[in-house]
Amino acid sequence: MNINLTLVMQAVAFFAFIWFCARFIWPPLMQAIETRQKQIAEGLAAGEAGKKSLATTEKRIAEMLTEAKSRSSEIIAQGDKLKTETIEAAKSEAKAEGERIVAAAKAEIEQEVARAKESLRNQVADLAVAGARQILQREVDPKAHADLLAAIQKQF
Repeated sequence: MNINLTLVMQAVAFFAFIWFCARFIWPPLMQAIETRQKQIAEGLAAGEAGKKSLATTEKRIAEMLTEAKSRSSEIIAQGDKLKTETIEAAKSEAKAEGERIVAAAKAEIEQEVARAKESLRNQVADLAVAGARQILQREVDPKAHADLLAAIQKQF
């Protein structure tokens, strides 16, 4: 009987231990496990959300890069166009300025030629009068002399 009583006492102690564990240890342990499972699930969900966010952010970055590249190429094209327009404007302005300078120089040359002709006419008239005076060896009236010079100038 000792074996039976020992066996029964061990069985009672075992059932008491099971009941104690089920009543006081198992619920907090299960609650801790469930809390940990929830944390792990939330962490995994956050990780997935982070991956999705990373993927969308990478797409946005790629789009922004392509947009920036196209914008930079547009800016470069505008710069080249502006450079060409500026060079062409400078060329046409320089050409117009050159033509204006040439026209002014031609006008000045024509004025100088006209002054030189006038001066030569006066000198020729003076020489003609001097030559005529020496030939005639007499004095000519200044009033008649001025009229004669004016008539000669009008002829040339």
